[in-house]
Amino acid sequence: MKDIRILSLDQLKDYFESLGEKPFRAKQVYDWLWSKNLHSIDEMTNLSKSLREKISEEYTINPVSVDLLQKSTDGTIKNGVKLHDGLMVESVLIPTETRTTACVSSQVGCSLNCEFCATAKLKRMRNLEVAEIVDQVALIDSQSRMYFERPLSNIVFMGMGEPMMNYKNVVEAIRKITQPEGLGMSPRRITVSTSGIPKMIKMLADDELRVKLALSLHSAIESKRNEIMPFSDKFPLTDIMESLQYWYQKTGSVITFEYCVWKGINDGDEDIKALIRYCKQVPSKVNLIQYNPIGDGKYDQCNKQAEENYIRQLENAGITVMVRRSRGGDIDAACGQLANKATD
Repeated sequence: MKDIRILSLDQLKDYFESLGEKPFRAKQVYDWLWSKNLHSIDEMTNLSKSLREKISEEYTINPVSVDLLQKSTDGTIKNGVKLHDGLMVESVLIPTETRTTACVSSQVGCSLNCEFCATAKLKRMRNLEVAEIVDQVALIDSQSRMYFERPLSNIVFMGMGEPMMNYKNVVEAIRKITQPEGLGMSPRRITVSTSGIPKMIKMLADDELRVKLALSLHSAIESKRNEIMPFSDKFPLTDIMESLQYWYQKTGSVITFEYCVWKGINDGDEDIKALIRYCKQVPSKVNLIQYNPIGDGKYDQCNKQAEENYIRQLENAGITVMVRRSRGGDIDAACGQLANKATD
């Protein structure tokens, strides 16, 4: 049977009218599904038993479940999330003193081939459905309340997969997460991270979701970036910049450049100068991300001096720079490490 959550509110109204029911039943069911995140039709207590039975003859609800939960020494929680068809993705709850952040997945595996990322080694099996994305957020919100006694504060689409390659479902999931009839979270607390697909960046700007945008950059030297992220040879940095400028013009939202510095790869002065030139073309800030090894030996974290050199030169150029330290590395929950290792 089909998951009833594939139906929009208007489709639910049409469905209930076909059953001879009043259209307001649709709003009741929609509230159960998206605001209360209910996973059982039989528990929709403001519907009659006979109506619940009718619905159950045609539809079901296929929630995600936690197949394996791992806790890091730093408090990070990684979920091995099992989907209705038995496939697995991973999502992460990252706590700090001031916030709890959900890192959610958008695809089973990944469509891209970034050399430094464990997820990219996995074959892309399929896109996640809208409900599967929302379920991850609701699940981590409940964990945040359980383990840290506060609701989830932030969401980043930085888990498994490229969000822009599952654009329709990611956008609809964000709408479900942010609408008052859904989870009611602020879109300003959601960041969509992309490896850089210009057409889709412009589309995201046009859709006016009011989310934040992060670009996985790692080098502002074209040839070097193409080595690090081979798929990017289809999307020149000039085209990406043009789409980022369009994004800022439409949204007024500053772009975050995500940037790992690797020993002997992009840790030289020419790399820093190229990054500064790129940043100067659009209002932006830089997140220097501590690299998390994936065991291939090719990419090694840079030394402290190289990191400090980046920070000094970026700050001298008037560019805001933050260093994002690794969280959850002991359970392979850090950036670039999500690869379903524990469930292989």
